[in-house]
Amino acid sequence: MRVVAQRVREAAVTVDGDVVGEIGRGLLILAGFAPEDEESTLEWMAARLLGLRVFPDREGRMNLDVGDAGGELLVVSQFTLYGDCSRGRRPSFISAAPPELAAELYRRFIDICRRGTVPVAEGRFGAMMEVRLVNDGPVTLVIER
Repeated sequence: MRVVAQRVREAAVTVDGDVVGEIGRGLLILAGFAPEDEESTLEWMAARLLGLRVFPDREGRMNLDVGDAGGELLVVSQFTLYGDCSRGRRPSFISAAPPELAAELYRRFIDICRRGTVPVAEGRFGAMMEVRLVNDGPVTLVIER
């Protein structure tokens, strides 16, 4: 599993002109899945993201996790995180999970994230989405397991 986590002031996902998910302050999570990902991978990533101390405390130091900061998660599937651009001019996506498996992993990952106390919004798997965000910091991290 590969994730790009962005600390945001706000973010929203639109499909065909309709907002399908939006948050205020929190983390925008672009999540890609690999064929070998399993339940333990999803649980590890959810715990890592929910516990990541990237929000400022009263002294301005990154000491708070998304829950402590009163934030939210917006999770968007992003198979292109597994794009291999090392050869030719067109990325290869053979390292990404096939759509049926990726859809199942995405749904399960969101369910795991929702076990916590942080509100979780989501994009629409497989749809052509527009993602709008105001990056805060900017703070952007790539996390892989």
